[in-house]
Amino acid sequence: VQLQASGGGLVQAGGSLRLSCAASGRTYTAMGWFRQAPGKEREFVAAINWSGFSTSYAGTMKGRFTIPKINAKNTVYLQMDSLKPEDTAVYYCASSSRMSRVPSDYDYWGQGTLVTVSS
Repeated sequence: VQLQASGGGLVQAGGSLRLSCAASGRTYTAMGWFRQAPGKEREFVAAINWSGFSTSYAGTMKGRFTIPKINAKNTVYLQMDSLKPEDTAVYYCASSSRMSRVPSDYDYWGQGTLVTVSS
């Protein structure tokens, strides 16, 4: 499986970005988004399980971040609204055989895309 994340960039606080993750190779059950800010551990952002379109979000991002339930199984998106400077990080997509909030449960990772939110 190869994952290619894109869509990052510089945005002002309160703005929006949509990240994309294109996957190629074998099929997968779940896709997750994680982020890592400088000097911090990688943290869970959101995940979607394609079998039932169920989703899961980190508490601090729920209501601001959404994984659109678009039936494009080789691409997953992350819609980020009302962005805050503390959302600045490298965002990674990853695939897994089950939906999880734990990075080690994910088998394949994209290269990451940088999101910078200015105040």
